[in-house]
Amino acid sequence: EDVFEFGDAILDGGASWESAGSIRNGRTVFGSLVIPHNFTIDGEGIADEVRSYLLVHTSHDGTTAVQASVTPVRVVCQNTFTMALRGVKQSYKIRHTQTVSGRIVAAQQALGLAYEYVDAFEAEAQALYAQAITDATFDKIVQAVYPKPDDVSKAALTRWNGKNDLLHDIYHTSPTQNGITGTAWGAFNAITEHLDWFRNGRGENGRANVMAAASGFDPIANTEKGRILTIVKQLATV
Repeated sequence: EDVFEFGDAILDGGASWESAGSIRNGRTVFGSLVIPHNFTIDGEGIADEVRSYLLVHTSHDGTTAVQASVTPVRVVCQNTFTMALRGVKQSYKIRHTQTVSGRIVAAQQALGLAYEYVDAFEAEAQALYAQAITDATFDKIVQAVYPKPDDVSKAALTRWNGKNDLLHDIYHTSPTQNGITGTAWGAFNAITEHLDWFRNGRGENGRANVMAAASGFDPIANTEKGRILTIVKQLATV
């Protein structure tokens, strides 16, 4: 009830509900709101659209308070960009309040913070797109993100080579890369696409865990995306 009451209070700010559900066998309940603060890279060219969402979620097992998280999503491949950016908040806990006015104030604050985050992410994305890179630079980025293993066993090298080949294949041939291959934005998206959608979902809850990570609920995946962004910016000199 707290999750959806909070989300309803945001609707006056122009947001609209898009989806709701639960993951992890019902332990985490969420609602996804579209917020009217999208942006497009190269609108007269590739028109690469990024939409903005506010994920409002909580848990029934006591592990998570009611929380709101800003998640930009690249439309063409549904890559999610849920990560810490310098100077802005991406995720914040919601104080419980019994009053209608209190909920409205909290919603207004959440929407304001969401806009700040999207503005900061747009600046990052536009800078990445503006920076051209060579195939050699992309290879250096991949090697830095996923270094060759110290374990020289055949199995370890086979896994590493397979990941390498897949990343290069996504970067060079995937339709999700149309117009952005050869840029730092393309490099960042190829690697995050691999992280979101090509990971192995092992174990009983493997698929649910993959979907949780791709939707921005997994703090480990979010931290990894921040690490990837840092490496791309360093090696592409953004």
